[in-house]
Amino acid sequence: MMIQKSFANETEGAIILVPTPIGNLEDITYRALNTLKTATVIAAEDTRNTKKLLNYFEITTPLTSYHEHTRNEKIEKLINKAESGAQIAVVSDAGMPAISDPGTDIVKAALERDIKVIVLPGANAALSALVGSGLSTDEFYFYGFLPRKKKEKVEVLDRLKSIPASLLFYESPFRVKDTVNVLHETLGDRKITLARELTKRFEEYIRGTIEEVLTWVETNELKGEFVIVVEGANEDDAQATADWWIDLEMKEHVEHYMDQEGLSSKEAIKQTAVDRGVPKREVYQNYHIRN
Repeated sequence: MMIQKSFANETEGAIILVPTPIGNLEDITYRALNTLKTATVIAAEDTRNTKKLLNYFEITTPLTSYHEHTRNEKIEKLINKAESGAQIAVVSDAGMPAISDPGTDIVKAALERDIKVIVLPGANAALSALVGSGLSTDEFYFYGFLPRKKKEKVEVLDRLKSIPASLLFYESPFRVKDTVNVLHETLGDRKITLARELTKRFEEYIRGTIEEVLTWVETNELKGEFVIVVEGANEDDAQATADWWIDLEMKEHVEHYMDQEGLSSKEAIKQTAVDRGVPKREVYQNYHIRN
């Protein structure tokens, strides 16, 4: 067990995650600005984007990148600096670092080396979209970016469609039309909200059923980054999804997971046992006897 205090002193090395505005620069906090000014170095996913923020607030702290293609080498250097007493401010392009962002690898590496990790509160597009969507906030499931290929996208949504919580996704303007189409095919006509350009001048929420929103994306120019919020499954949807295998023989149930989900026989037998609420040994014996 590892226990850490919430603050580092001025001579103690630390990794400090600093949320940055998702659009409106005035949304940054005083604490975030002070951290960026006093840090030893700022590690950014995209230094070009972060440089605009630093210039706006006249911050001259040295800046380095840690993007996906150089992360291993850069993370090692950043961790070594923190072990030597440096305070490393980590930022993403916008919003909370480590959420759909390579910053999560820095956090893991720091904790493995017993380096203090401090997380500042701040802007987050997913939570802003959820609250503004009008859909339930009692439970929510954040997925991030769905896979680009339709087959993989459908596989993910098949896994999520029985969840009663609101579903949150990030999506680019270039793929949002295809994603809404796949949502309709996979989840049916649930309530949905598209939130785009959050906190910016052209912030917009598109609320309705998936069919209604599908018409909107087909007839409008799509610009800006999107957050998609989808209504969770109701009891009937969840039960129908849970019992999809009811007419299958046990052997067919196992083979479905192997053929359609790409699971090994061991994994497929385990999942089949979970679905049916029976011991793995029973599924194993049934499957192998019939083979």
